Amino acid sequence: MKKTKRNFIGGEWLEGANAADNINPSDTSDIIGEYAHASAAQTQQAIDAAYQASLAWGNSSIQHRSDILDNIGSEILQRREELGELVSREEGKTLPEGIGEATRAGQVFKFFAGEALRPGGEFIDSIRPGLDVSVTRAPMGVVGLILPWNFPIAIPAWKVAPALAYGNAVVFKPAELVPATAHAMAEIIVNAGVPDGVFNLVMGTGAEVGATIVNHPAVNAISFTGSVRTGRDVALAAASRMAKVQLEMGGKNPLVVLDDADLSTAVECAVNGAYFSTGQRCTASSRLIVTEGIHDKFVAAVSERMGKLTVDHALKAGTDIGPVVDQRQLQQNLDYIQVGINDGANLVCGGEQVSRDTQGFFMTPALFTESSNKMRINREEVFGPVATVIRVKDYEEALATANDTEFGLSSGIVTTSLKYSSHFKRHIQSGVASVNVPTAGVDYHVPFGGIKSSSYGSREQGSYAKEFYTTVKTAYTLP
Repeated sequence: MKKTKRNFIGGEWLEGANAADNINPSDTSDIIGEYAHASAAQTQQAIDAAYQASLAWGNSSIQHRSDILDNIGSEILQRREELGELVSREEGKTLPEGIGEATRAGQVFKFFAGEALRPGGEFIDSIRPGLDVSVTRAPMGVVGLILPWNFPIAIPAWKVAPALAYGNAVVFKPAELVPATAHAMAEIIVNAGVPDGVFNLVMGTGAEVGATIVNHPAVNAISFTGSVRTGRDVALAAASRMAKVQLEMGGKNPLVVLDDADLSTAVECAVNGAYFSTGQRCTASSRLIVTEGIHDKFVAAVSERMGKLTVDHALKAGTDIGPVVDQRQLQQNLDYIQVGINDGANLVCGGEQVSRDTQGFFMTPALFTESSNKMRINREEVFGPVATVIRVKDYEEALATANDTEFGLSSGIVTTSLKYSSHFKRHIQSGVASVNVPTAGVDYHVPFGGIKSSSYGSREQGSYAKEFYTTVKTAYTLP
């Protein structure tokens, strides 16, 4: 008999209103486990527990919070191979990618263990003689975290860790497709000694669990990563009751390749950024904007490199690209391939569903050429291993094309010119910019986020995370 993995609410592991199987996208016969779905009432119970625990946790010793976070990070790092395999098994990224993601999660917790000991603040003179002024930071209270499926342990880590470090109580809803990694991380957090009610795991649907978190008056702040459409709904609901909100949403990220670029660097940046992690990254390079002098050589070299990529089971040695996360996402990718063809773009290679030894959601990475920035394939986020090449005349046209999008998350340029790289970093309309490295790589100790429809609210990660997870308090004292 299956043993259902339960939600963690108010210090107890509780059965849900129902449960669902977690299926391996590399092998649909492999059921990872059965995971409970919380009801709206149980989600409210979790919020109530967080509210009851928030005051004591917010006033707890910063050393106590730091020690707990450090212990969480240590256990994740100690178990990185086990957790990485779980990430790969339920999300579909390759085993090296899964282990790398688990490692990043451990590092994030350790980083915020240090940040907990650096709350910051100011003590300054008042403009009124004789008064002292202190500026300190206070926790928000109850924070709701609504997570995506593409990074099942790294993104939860970079939300949960700062929330706890700065003294907030957490209600954490993972994506329905990836409950296993979230549950494993929750067990580690609980075992590290977080007080009852401070951390709550509620698995289930966005319509029930997510909506309850977003609309509950005791949830003072909501951090959401997901689609633009859902993010806008979250923002509207939060604004209607004056809750603080942080949104990380879509991207249609450009990689500009100039005539003077080192060809091998350009190819690796494009292939890594567009196709690794099956293209299921909000920072993926989906628009390859290439000047005409290097265009043909670049397309030929990228096509050759793509031909050497192995698409297979995520846990199989030698696999470069694992499966798409589920059938729905696979069908969406294939639909966009047809959209690109119908719009007149040239499908140079890939874009086909393929079979392997196990039944899974496999497709070959796709490359379009002869595309224009007005095509739908270049306006909408596919969120799969699909990239287009847009031919441009020069750097000026490349920059204008790169900025011609509703999104502004990540961007990159490949060039040996200091002039163009410096100009690009200053004038590209994105929150993250890369020079001669893939657009998809980010560090945990610096801010992450975008502009336009890609992000809303304070930045994530690094010391900038405190802007969202705390509020500023100014106090006046007459000695």
